[in-house]
Amino acid sequence: LCPPVPGYIGVVNRSQKDIDGKKDIRAALAAERKFFLSHPAYRHMAERMGTPHLQRVLNQVSCPSHPKKPQISRAPASISPVPRQQLTNHIRETLPSLRSKLQSQLLSLEKEVEEYKNFRPDDPTRKTKALLQMVQQFGVDFEKRIEGSGDQVDTLELSGGARINRIFHERFPFELVKMEFDEKDLRREISYAIKNIHGVTGLFTPDLAFEAIVKKQVVKLKEPCLKCVDLVIQELINTVRQCTSKLGSYPRLREETERIVTTHIREREGKTKDQVRVSSHPTSPKLPQEFPTSLTLPSPRSCCSSTSSSPTSTPTTRISSA
Repeated sequence: LCPPVPGYIGVVNRSQKDIDGKKDIRAALAAERKFFLSHPAYRHMAERMGTPHLQRVLNQVSCPSHPKKPQISRAPASISPVPRQQLTNHIRETLPSLRSKLQSQLLSLEKEVEEYKNFRPDDPTRKTKALLQMVQQFGVDFEKRIEGSGDQVDTLELSGGARINRIFHERFPFELVKMEFDEKDLRREISYAIKNIHGVTGLFTPDLAFEAIVKKQVVKLKEPCLKCVDLVIQELINTVRQCTSKLGSYPRLREETERIVTTHIREREGKTKDQVRVSSHPTSPKLPQEFPTSLTLPSPRSCCSSTSSSPTSTPTTRISSA
């Protein structure tokens, strides 16, 4: 049994068996009344249950000049409108917040109107402000597309951070699986390495044999890693182009923004590939500690340094490595 909720009125409808047995309305109403009076969960509220009470409530809520004839549904339960008093209380509770929201919107519009009263198209300060806002919005859009927190969600295909995540977790493992090696040759190389490290008097297998074999296998990872870097870089560039589409009304600004950000990404691409080559080199003792673990996009100020003179600092966008 479902507990009654305010605004709902329980009724007992005729079943298909009652309809086939030609049970009349009066008998059905009497059975309904008997059910609510005898049921332990509803007997204390039997006066507020049933089709007659539903009819009275409908007549009270309906407009007096256009009374609505109540209809008895054959569904398992019928829903009545909210009583008039409850509707009035709901309006009283909601109206203050609605009034406050409208007033805040009105003040915002009045403030914007005041700004446009003194508007001068040739004002360099306004131009600089608008330029910085557009470039900053580009940075925000780029970060949202990478992190997956954008307002607009693409339901047709993967893009941005989702595609990069797919490259790391699906495409890169697939490239590793495609690598071929002969187990017999590997076992023979391990045997030769152990014997060569032993020499004449060796009793224990030193770590050098293991390192020699592992380094030779790590070299094979270079090509899949470089291919993964190319795919990620291409997706970053595509994301940049998608984010600059909002700057279509300013072709020169869009072109310059794409150029600066793409150049920065290409620079990081070269450093990343150098790191992959160093890491996969058989004589590489360890990874350099100064290699960056995140991609920091240039500040929006660098995109408009020739026109901006405001000392306000602007945020940067970071893409941290997994």
